[in-house]
Amino acid sequence: MARPKPALRTTASITTAVVLLAGAALGAAPAATAAPGTAPAGTTAQGLTFHDIPGSGGITLKGNVFTPAGAAAGAKHPLIVFPTSWAMPQIEYLAQAQKLADSGYVVVSYTSRGFWLSGGKIEVAGPPDIADASAVIDWALEHTSADPDRIGMGGVSYGAGISLLAAGHDPRIKAVAALSGWADLIDSIYSGRTQHLQAAALLGGAGLVTGRPGDELTRTLKDFLGSDLEKEPEMIAWGKKRSPATYLDRINANGAAIMMGNAWGDTIFPPNQYASFYDKLTGPKRLEFRPGDHATAEATGLLGLPNDTWTSTRRWFDRYLKGERNGIDTELPVQLTSRTDKGYEGYPDWKSVGAVKNRIPLDGTRKVWANVDSGANGGIAILSNALDQFLKLPPTVSVPLLPRTFASVWQSERYATAQRIRGTSALHTTVTATKSSGSLVAYLYDVGPLGIGKLVSNAPYTFHGQTPGRPFPVDLELYSTAYDVPAGHRLALVIDTVDPLYIEHNPTGAQLTFSSPSTDPSHLSVPLREK
Repeated sequence: MARPKPALRTTASITTAVVLLAGAALGAAPAATAAPGTAPAGTTAQGLTFHDIPGSGGITLKGNVFTPAGAAAGAKHPLIVFPTSWAMPQIEYLAQAQKLADSGYVVVSYTSRGFWLSGGKIEVAGPPDIADASAVIDWALEHTSADPDRIGMGGVSYGAGISLLAAGHDPRIKAVAALSGWADLIDSIYSGRTQHLQAAALLGGAGLVTGRPGDELTRTLKDFLGSDLEKEPEMIAWGKKRSPATYLDRINANGAAIMMGNAWGDTIFPPNQYASFYDKLTGPKRLEFRPGDHATAEATGLLGLPNDTWTSTRRWFDRYLKGERNGIDTELPVQLTSRTDKGYEGYPDWKSVGAVKNRIPLDGTRKVWANVDSGANGGIAILSNALDQFLKLPPTVSVPLLPRTFASVWQSERYATAQRIRGTSALHTTVTATKSSGSLVAYLYDVGPLGIGKLVSNAPYTFHGQTPGRPFPVDLELYSTAYDVPAGHRLALVIDTVDPLYIEHNPTGAQLTFSSPSTDPSHLSVPLREK
C-alpha cells in the first residue's frame, strides 16, 4: 500500500518534532540522575528497605521491600509485586505498600527497566519486562518471607499492563489488580486506525526525559507519528506482542483472579478495550469504571489518601491471596460510577450494561470540508477529563454556532425524562470521500436548552484505499461511558475532521459526504440503563 500524504495539523508536526528532538538531547540523561526518594541498596528508611534486584538479561532493577512488622521467625506471608508506572520511580507505591504490609503482606516494588536507575532500555512491556517480573518474584521468594503459593501482582498504567502480561506467562501469579492499564495496545493508541497523537507524544516524551528508550521503541514511535503506512503491519505486530489480549488463552489457563479498573475518559488507554478483554476472561474477575482520565482515579490513593480504587484492590488481594471471605467475590462483578453521579451501580456482566438501545436516525445528507477544526473536539489529554472528574467541567461547545461547512450535526428530540447512558454508543453511516484517504471524528453531546453541548463521548476513524466518489459504510464505536442526560435536554451527534487529540489523514481540499441510503439507513445507537 502506498504511503499517503496526510495534511497534518501544525500541532501534530510541532509535537512530533519536539518528541524526536528531545530524544537526541535527553535520551541518555537519566543514567546519571538519582531517582527521587531512593536510598542506598539494603538500607532502611521509615520501615522499608531498598534493594538492587537482579532482572532478566543481567540488568539490575532498583526496588524496595515492605515486610510485615513483628512477623514471627519463619512465618510466610502473601507477596505482592508492583512494577512502576511509565516514567515513575520505585517510590510510587510507598503509601499503598505500607498499608498492605501493615495488613500482613510482603510488598516488593521496582522501577521498570529502562527508567531512572534501573538498568536496560525501555522495552514497552516487551518480553524482557515480562521476564523481569518473574525474576523479581524469584528474588522475593529467596530473600523475603514471601509465600510461593500466594503471589499477586498489580500496578497503575504501565505496571498494570506488565502485571496482566505476566499473569499469562507465570502461573505462580494467583491474583492481579490492573489499574488504568491496557489489554490491547493497538486498540488503545491506534483505535479507528487513527494515531492518538497526544497520548503517544506524552508517553514518548516522558520516556525520553526519565529513561532510555530502546532502538525498537524509537523506530516504532517515529514510524507511528510519521504516519508511515508501509510500516503499519510491523507496528501492529509490535503492539500485539505487548498486548495481554494476545495471551488471553494463557491468562485463562493460568487462572489468576483479575481485577481491572479504569476511568471513562482515559485518553491513553480508553475503556472499550478493557471491557472487551474482561468479557473474555474465564477466571474470577472484576471490572470497575469511574470518572476521570488516565490514572486520575488512583492518584489520591498513591498519596495515601482514602481512595475507592485502592480499597477494592486491597479487598481483592485479601480475598484471593489470604482467602478472606470479605464479600468482594459475591458482589456484582461489574461496578460503575456515572460521570454525573456519585453512586455505584452493579451489573452481572458487561453486556448487561446499557441493555436498552435508543436508536437515533441520522437522516439526510451532510457535506463537510476537511482540514479545519470546527470547534468540536475531545479536549486535552489528561487535563480535560480530570476537570470533568473533579469539577464536572467536560469539554463544551455551542452546537448552534458550529460551522456546518466543517461539521455535520444531527440532534434528537428533547427528552421528557432523564436518559442514563451506559456503555458503548455505535455509529453507522455511509461516507463518500473526494480522496482515497481521510479521517473523521464523531462526538456525542448533551445539549441543554441554550444549545451548549457537554461532551459525552467521541472517537476517531481513518480510512485508506477508498475509491474517490464511491460510497462506503462506516461503523464506529464511541468510547464507553456512563452519563446522565437531564430531562429537557437532547443529544447531538457531531462529525468533523480535525481534533488535536489525533493525527488526521485528510489531504488538502478533501470533502466528506455523509448520507443515509434507504437500503442502509444511518443511525446512532445509544445504550441506556434499564429503568
